[in-house]
Amino acid sequence: QVQLVESGGGLVHPGGSLRLSCAVSGRTVSTLTMAWFRQAPGKEREFVTAMKSSGGTSYDVASVKGRFTVSRDRGKNMVYLQMNSLNAEDTAIYYCAAGRGSLITSSLRLPSNYDYWGQGTQVTVGS
Repeated sequence: QVQLVESGGGLVHPGGSLRLSCAVSGRTVSTLTMAWFRQAPGKEREFVTAMKSSGGTSYDVASVKGRFTVSRDRGKNMVYLQMNSLNAEDTAIYYCAAGRGSLITSSLRLPSNYDYWGQGTQVTVGS
């Protein structure tokens, strides 16, 4: 059974940075498709970024515009989301997700394609 635990959320000023972490247990990260989603109040969960088991990455260009970077540490079995130049629109609960299978790029953004989810970590951007 794969378990995901996010950490690193908090309150940050506009223009600031945060790094979210996702601790993975039960399977090595290099065998999973890993993704970050977020959900703002009153909105649907939306795709932020994903890393395939091969190491290839995909981003939601419209929302992150080069500000966010996903990475993984195989030795620590961790996945990270580095977020820079944060603004109020980035305020949301951020979720780490893992998929057992290999997903094609066009399928990465669909929550239903992921088998495991973390509990989420709150990110609030404000002054």
